[in-house]
Amino acid sequence: MANDSSRVRVVRRSTVKASVTRPGAVLPVSNLDLLYYPMPLSMVCAYRRPSTGGGFVDVVAAFEAKLPFLLDHFFPLAGRIVANPRSGLPEVHCDNQGAELVVGEVGLALGSLDFGDLDASLVRVGVPVQYAADVALSVQLVSFSCGGFVVSWSTNHGLADGCALCMIVDAWSELARSGTIVAAPNYDRSVFRPRAAPSHGPSVGDLFLPLVSERLVNALTAGGSLLGRTYYVEERDLAMLRAQASADGERGASRVEAVSAYLWKVFAATVGSSDESCRMGWWVNGRRRVTTAPEEAMRNYVGNVTTFAVAEASVDAIQRRPLPEIASMVRKSIRSTATDEHFQELVDWVEEHKGKGNGKAAVKFVETATVGLGSPAMGVTSFASFSVDTDFGFGHAAVAMPTWVDCGRLCSGFVKIMARPGGDGGGGGSWIFGMSVWPKLAAALDSDEQRIFKPLTAECLGLMAAGN
Repeated sequence: MANDSSRVRVVRRSTVKASVTRPGAVLPVSNLDLLYYPMPLSMVCAYRRPSTGGGFVDVVAAFEAKLPFLLDHFFPLAGRIVANPRSGLPEVHCDNQGAELVVGEVGLALGSLDFGDLDASLVRVGVPVQYAADVALSVQLVSFSCGGFVVSWSTNHGLADGCALCMIVDAWSELARSGTIVAAPNYDRSVFRPRAAPSHGPSVGDLFLPLVSERLVNALTAGGSLLGRTYYVEERDLAMLRAQASADGERGASRVEAVSAYLWKVFAATVGSSDESCRMGWWVNGRRRVTTAPEEAMRNYVGNVTTFAVAEASVDAIQRRPLPEIASMVRKSIRSTATDEHFQELVDWVEEHKGKGNGKAAVKFVETATVGLGSPAMGVTSFASFSVDTDFGFGHAAVAMPTWVDCGRLCSGFVKIMARPGGDGGGGGSWIFGMSVWPKLAAALDSDEQRIFKPLTAECLGLMAAGN
């Protein structure tokens, strides 16, 4: 995909402002936001050719006409991310400098891409297009030769986690179709204030560490490169795994718990005798778990309410134990980590470790388990439980997947889960898995007799090379 037709040709860039300006408004970042600043974060949604209307011209017109009203609700996205001159910490100046709107085109059909690795196909083509680091939102509309198109929503992870990014996409679809947004977003950062005397246990400090290059493993000497793979798992197979992972007389395993248990077993088998133990980790959305703030405020909170739960066990134990026991280990790890006290301790820990005063820059952080030290580790982040409505008047996306750039030489496996667009919004239907894993693990998933994980193809998504 090195020829010119595989790159985005930018037709035009413009700045879209909110219809309402808030002079002097400044949004600080919370300590939880600092854990993921300044990593870029995007949601890439690929659409089939619209069956009605003027096609891509109408898509562009919809954004030009209605994006200002979305920014009225999500007003920090029309601002700029700057460093506070006193503290050096980032903050958003919400003075309506405007979000970026990019219109581009690619001389390829969507169906010609190898969706078996989204990062090496859809993202490598040039979506999202590079945007300035201080821009709070860059919306990018790219047409393909088949008539299909891609919408990329790009922001900074310091302003939004995956759940918040899904809220933005969801609100856009609601606004574009109905002209209104029912649930107002909440930007109140006072929810996550440090205690007057910050206090935390040692376990919090073990989860995260300052991102210093000298502490990171060189990927070239860490046992081989990781492969990018994209799979889909059908609804019936998810139901089967859930049934297998649910013990009689106990609470049934969730889909994420069941899939995690299955992946942990496959992972342990591929680790084999090369290590005594292996770890699984989960990025957990805390909105439903933080009870010290009003439920409505947490449900619509736009920012970061994410933590990392990790569990370690011997390779032998993971291989021997039945799936319900592994699913129970997953559940206990997540529940014991994502608590009110844990999030407060995390806020306090960042308070002690962030750059403060004299213009010192903010410290970057990374999950300890992902740097390649200790036993092999694989992290899972699931977007499948979020209600992501990708239909803004032109049908649901064929595929939607979050993307971001690793913030260092990380040497752990990584799994992203997204519900296939057009499902019931509650995690039903089939799921799509974007993975960065070891070749041996990919081979094990490919050779599984049950064929649970199937490589994602253009045909599966209803995208043909000559048209869609």
